[in-house]
Amino acid sequence: MRRLFLCAAALFVLRPLAAQSIRFNFASQDPDAAAQAIVSAMSDEDALAQTFMFGWQGEPPSPLILEWINTRRIGGVKVFGWNAVNLDTLSRSIGALQQASHKGPFGIPLLVATDQEGGMVRHIKDRTLDTPGNMAIGAGGFPEDAYRAGYYLGRELSILGINMNFAPVVDLVSVKGSALIATRSFGSDPVRAGIFGIAFMKGQARAGIISTAKHFPGHGATTLDSHGTLPRINAGEKTLWERELVPYRMLVKEGLPAVMSGHLAFPQTPAGASPASLSRWFLNSMLREKIGFTGMVITDDLMMYGAFQTTGTLSRTAREALLAGNDMILVSSTPALDDPLWTDLLALMKTDTAFRVRVRDAAKRVLAAKLKYIKSETLIPDPARVREIPDAEAGAFFQDLAARSITVVKKGPLPLEPAKTGRVLLAGRYSAFFDAGIKAFPGASTHLLGSGGLFNAALLADTIIFCLEGREDSGLLWGLQNLAVPNKRRVIVLSCADPLYLEGAAWVDASLALYSRAGSSFIAAFSLLRGRPGGGGEIPVAREAP
Repeated sequence: MRRLFLCAAALFVLRPLAAQSIRFNFASQDPDAAAQAIVSAMSDEDALAQTFMFGWQGEPPSPLILEWINTRRIGGVKVFGWNAVNLDTLSRSIGALQQASHKGPFGIPLLVATDQEGGMVRHIKDRTLDTPGNMAIGAGGFPEDAYRAGYYLGRELSILGINMNFAPVVDLVSVKGSALIATRSFGSDPVRAGIFGIAFMKGQARAGIISTAKHFPGHGATTLDSHGTLPRINAGEKTLWERELVPYRMLVKEGLPAVMSGHLAFPQTPAGASPASLSRWFLNSMLREKIGFTGMVITDDLMMYGAFQTTGTLSRTAREALLAGNDMILVSSTPALDDPLWTDLLALMKTDTAFRVRVRDAAKRVLAAKLKYIKSETLIPDPARVREIPDAEAGAFFQDLAARSITVVKKGPLPLEPAKTGRVLLAGRYSAFFDAGIKAFPGASTHLLGSGGLFNAALLADTIIFCLEGREDSGLLWGLQNLAVPNKRRVIVLSCADPLYLEGAAWVDASLALYSRAGSSFIAAFSLLRGRPGGGGEIPVAREAP
């Protein structure tokens, strides 16, 4: 009996010592084997924590997120816009979080992720570049533009200590009015989207960023937003395979590191009414087995209504997500340490062997991704390098991209000669539009759309340059038609969003599709109005849904 007690005591002592001797090695020659060795030495708590990625409130790290890192050693954090008001503060925050993570028994770094897609979704602002985005790249038609966009965006992130980007977006515009996706997409052609997605991924890889293609299997065939509901898309397996899944099939063959699963239901597939993010058929049968993906799968935010409306609670949603095949669960807020998200899942690991095996497999994939892609030299941001943002070389590239991506939908009287424009009215919503417009047409008057009085302002103008963004602006433009046409006011439209809204503006004198509201796009558009080079883009969206 005494011998048995001593053996048990020895095992109790040796396990922590074994854990201490197995440390995360950035120079590992066999990441999969190294990941397995670490997972084998982990407790259930350690393994489960690696599958969690949380956001935090405020700019500096909250005490709660630091507790999760110090006591539970979670696998990652997500940077949102509210964390990134100031780049210097953000870089210090990321450095502090990584230092806290390194103090854990295995010295495992955090995955630090964000959404910096380019274009309309840009969580990190301050001095970072505001860029034309994916649809502008698709309109320009050059894969090199996608590569360089991925590289320059990735380089900014790497300088800040961010090692994972939830991009490229490879959703297709498969129906008109896909408001959530729209200009975030490269367009409606699956193969072109795959080519641009591969180029973007390789550009990010050069910058040291882990690419995460999204939103699997595809968010572009619905006009609904999965943040507030669970979209149901009536596309069967054959349609998905030949359309939405084509970019994923292409990227996986080129070594895609990670995929984000979307909260989208496809009732005409074997997944039925379940969200794809909670579907073993989508994540295992299709993504893993049929497509051959071996990388890491992370959920879209589990706080989105599209995720938990079918399960009712966050802990049940997380359980279903892990069982379905996700390796990491993303939660935009930081839960309490004793939240059921932790206590319920840990209890299940103790009682359910299949769940325990699945969690450990997920933790291994997370660790393998870290070992393969995270670089020690970029782990802690260098304050001197942070001051290099924005980069002049990158800024010049995105300005060129904006110029060649613009599509001249209706040329009309372009270019505009100052002597013939008369009194110019700039009508729009964005300061970048007004700034670029006034530089091109000094003395122009301005009107903020939505403030009332548009038609009175238009009566005083000879040429109206109208910035068209969405449905509300379309209504204002339609009303302007009754004033402008009979009174021979010249109307020029710059579309800064989904080009479908230009379909109702055939009556205007001239129209351009910009695909973005970045300053570079407005500068390029007004330069083109004045006769400078540009405007070779083609709308990358089919007139009818494919």
